[in-house]
Amino acid sequence: MNAGSILFLWATAAVFMQQVEGWGLAALTVASLAVALGCTRTQCVRLLARIRVLLLAILVLFAWFTPGEAVFMDWPRLGPSREGLLLALTHGCRLAALVCWVAVLLGRMPAERLVSGLYALARPCGAFGLPAERFALRLLLVLHYASAARSGERPWQDWKGWLNPPAAETCGEAVRLTRERLGFLDIALPAVACIFLAFWWLR
Repeated sequence: MNAGSILFLWATAAVFMQQVEGWGLAALTVASLAVALGCTRTQCVRLLARIRVLLLAILVLFAWFTPGEAVFMDWPRLGPSREGLLLALTHGCRLAALVCWVAVLLGRMPAERLVSGLYALARPCGAFGLPAERFALRLLLVLHYASAARSGERPWQDWKGWLNPPAAETCGEAVRLTRERLGFLDIALPAVACIFLAFWWLR
């Protein structure tokens, strides 16, 4: 399947997830966590650990600053509200599920295919003057040199070196931008996803 179609379906699912609530969201979060741990356990755990402060901030901001019925009746001003806890749980589940999806996407799709997918999605913007191919090549170079710096091959100390890497010709290295062909499913599935979202919003 074309990488651009995969990214489009991923983004569509992420948008749809914002509409799911209650037990459906809880089941979706548990299923996403199980799949992510089964496919890319290390990356999933690392990404979830990185958002722990954000999850804590969501809990504090929603639970303690949302008006509603107090959870602890003896300390109504110090304790969280029931409505706030429900909102915190809802947004926390959405964030956790989305991070699990990111872990699966990054773990199962090489960086080259990710850039190829972004390029495929950005190509229509070329009609408005956006240099999609140059953007994709620049992104490939940044990812290439960032990976080299992480592995110790090019230990750059300045982050500006990642954003402005030397040209591939001057380094004796080359990057290739892959263009994947579109098949029937690459057009049909995104179209079905768009129709589904449209009916979901209009129902």
